[in-house]
Amino acid sequence: MPGMTSRAQEHASHEKRLAALESVGSAVLLVSLKVFLSVVTGSLGILSEALHSILDLVAAVITYLSIRVADKPADAQHLYGHGKVENFSAFVETGLLLLTALYIIWEACHRLLFGTAAIHPSLMAIGILTLGMGIDLFRARTLGRVAKKYPSEALEADALHFSTDVWSTFVVILGITGAWLGIKLRIPWLDRLDAVAALGVAGVIIWTGSRLGKRTLDALLDVAPQGLHEQISIAVGQTEGVLQTDRVRVRRAGQRYFVDVTISVPRTASLEQAHAASDAVERSIARIIPADVMVHVEPRARNDEHLFETIRAIAQRRGLAIHELSAHQLDGHLFVELHLEVDEESSLREAHLRATELEEEIRATTDAGAVVNIHIEPLGARIPGAEEMKDLAEAVQNFLNSLPPEYPELADCHDVRVRNVEHKTLVSCHCAMDGRLPITDVHDLTALLESRVRAAFPQIYRLTIHPEPVEDA
Repeated sequence: MPGMTSRAQEHASHEKRLAALESVGSAVLLVSLKVFLSVVTGSLGILSEALHSILDLVAAVITYLSIRVADKPADAQHLYGHGKVENFSAFVETGLLLLTALYIIWEACHRLLFGTAAIHPSLMAIGILTLGMGIDLFRARTLGRVAKKYPSEALEADALHFSTDVWSTFVVILGITGAWLGIKLRIPWLDRLDAVAALGVAGVIIWTGSRLGKRTLDALLDVAPQGLHEQISIAVGQTEGVLQTDRVRVRRAGQRYFVDVTISVPRTASLEQAHAASDAVERSIARIIPADVMVHVEPRARNDEHLFETIRAIAQRRGLAIHELSAHQLDGHLFVELHLEVDEESSLREAHLRATELEEEIRATTDAGAVVNIHIEPLGARIPGAEEMKDLAEAVQNFLNSLPPEYPELADCHDVRVRNVEHKTLVSCHCAMDGRLPITDVHDLTALLESRVRAAFPQIYRLTIHPEPVEDA
């Protein structure tokens, strides 16, 4: 059962099997009592009730066997588990219930139209039937409690069998009592009461059994419970990271639910982001119903997708790394610039071919008249050794910390590191700034600082500034 630990599942299975086994024992006892009474009294009513109880015994055995099979875990041949066995068992029991009702109707009509069989009523027979009715009532309530505690249609069907036994036995008691009173009071028509009552009981059995049969048939045909599909669709569509719900399918095997969901996520989302959205969908469904959930993720463009997202999605689909992306309007058309990183072992011909294909797709997707300018640079997969240059680092740090009078947004520069990598001088540092600054202003300021440093120290090949709020510096 979904949502349970293995120990809880084992306890539930044990309790269900025990209830089903006790049901078999009760059915054996009732069959024995009613067969004995039918021989002693010669009552056709008691004989039909004995046959009814034999039917219940068969149903109880089916229930016990189906529960043992249905609670088995999934295996290589039954990947969705064995839960359908329980649904099928409940469906078979429903059919037996309806057959019982038809037999009661036939027997009642036969008695009303053609008279009654010779009956030898006695208080002993009435007492034993009352005892049997008490056993039926106790078992029906016990099975109903377990079926409700651990939702089980097989146990529910078995409980329904015993509850109908209560009424049918009560009808037989009325018939025996009517026949006994008829003999004592010399009122022959009293023995017809059981036939009239039997028709009412048969109607109740048909109505109740048909409802249970519809539920079990729906489960066998994978009919989704009423409203559950819409409820899951709405919850999934409102999950963070999901653009829309494309498809939801729900099926049930026994008491296990299986949900297949197809969702759309932004096509620029990373694999980790898509996985996070999938996990969020599973949690959303779990809040509605415990289920085994399978989520299929489809990349989609947002309705309001930004131009830069579109270009990044094109590059991502081609497995290309890009940065320094910018765009402008020039003479009524787009002018797009970006940096493309390619394998450092690539030749110019290979790199240019990849850049040309990227340009063509960007134009085809955004603006046919767009001008796309791509700067090609090596991806830099190797990690070369480095030599730290502490004196230059100290000089750069002092220079940067002398600039705040010119740039009041700049509070402090620290953690300056200078390395010599393959005969190139690389510098990185942290600069503290006002945390309320817009990121565009921060970018412009770092560009100015990088320009000032390169002008003061021409030997520096590249400067990388990490901006951070003053309070986090």
